[in-house]
Amino acid sequence: MKLTEIRELREQLGGHVDTTPVHRWHSPVVAERLGAGTEVFMKLELFQRTGTFKPRGALSNMLSLGSSDLKNGICAVSAGNHAIAAAYAAKELGTSAKVVMIKTANPFRIERCLHYGAEVEMADNAHVAFERVTQIEQEESRSLVHPFEGHRTALGTATVGMELCDQVAGLDAVIVPIGGGGLCAGVATAVKLMQPDCLVYGVEPEGADTMHRSFAAGSPQSIEQVNTIADSLGAPYAAPYTFELCRDHVDELVMIDDDAMRQAMGLLFHELKLAVEPAGAAATAAMWGPLRTRLQGKRVGVIVCGTNIDAASFSTLIQASPDNS
Repeated sequence: MKLTEIRELREQLGGHVDTTPVHRWHSPVVAERLGAGTEVFMKLELFQRTGTFKPRGALSNMLSLGSSDLKNGICAVSAGNHAIAAAYAAKELGTSAKVVMIKTANPFRIERCLHYGAEVEMADNAHVAFERVTQIEQEESRSLVHPFEGHRTALGTATVGMELCDQVAGLDAVIVPIGGGGLCAGVATAVKLMQPDCLVYGVEPEGADTMHRSFAAGSPQSIEQVNTIADSLGAPYAAPYTFELCRDHVDELVMIDDDAMRQAMGLLFHELKLAVEPAGAAATAAMWGPLRTRLQGKRVGVIVCGTNIDAASFSTLIQASPDNS
C-alpha cells in the first residue's frame, strides 16, 4: 500500500464520507492521569456517516466493482456497524444490499440497516452468520463486502490514519481498537508511511482476543466464542491480509476488560459529552490502563471509532461501571 494510493481513494470517496474532526482533549483529568505535558488528540470517527468509520472500507470495496457486479447488489455480515455501512454505501451507489446480522445485535442497528433500504437476515452467532453470507454470495451472485479483510478494506480505513497524520503533526503514539483488525491494519499502515517514528498500539477486549492469539501463533487464528460487551470488536477469526498488515505495522497489542470500557464510556460522556458504544471507548480505556505509564508526556492520537448505541443500552452500560458501584 502506498500513500498516493490512499490519497487517491480519499478523493474517490469524495462527499460519500466526511473528514472527521480531531479534538484536543484539554482537561485536568488528562494531566492527573497521564502527567503534565501529555497531549491527547481524539480522532472522532463517531461523527462519520452512519456513526462509525465503516463506510470508508465498504465504499472502497464497492467502488472497485464493475458496473454489472454493482448492479447485482452486495451482501455483508456484521454485528451491526458494517451492516449499516454496507447498506448506506449501497444506497449511495444506487444498488441493493442484503446483510446478515447476529441475533444479539442492538435493535437500533437493525433499524438503521432497514432505514438505508437493506434486506436483513438474522443468524444465531458469528460463525453461522459468515456461513450464511457465503451462501447468499453464491446463490444470488451478490458481491461480498467483507467487514475487515482485504486490500480495499484496509485501503479505506487507511484514510482515517492519513487524515489524522495530516491533522496532527509529530505524534508519538496512536491507539486503535481491534475487532477483525481492518481498522487497525489501515490506520497503522498510513501512520507508518507518514510518521514512521510514531508507535501504533492495537487494543482488543479480553473476550475477543483473536489478534493476540494470531500474533502469538504467527498466523491467523480463530476463537470459539466471543464474550465481550464490545460486540463491534467481536470478530470470530483473524484473516490473512489484515493479520499481515497488523503484524508488519502494529508495535504492540494490549488487552482491556469490559469494566475498563464501561469506565471509559462514562469518562468520555462526562468529560467530552460523547456518548459512544463500548468499541468507541476501547482506545481510551487502553490509554488510561495498560498504556498509561508509557504515554506520559507524549503526543497521543486516539481513534474513537463509533457510536451506534441506543440511549437505554448506553445508560445501562455506564451505570454498571465500577465507578458507579
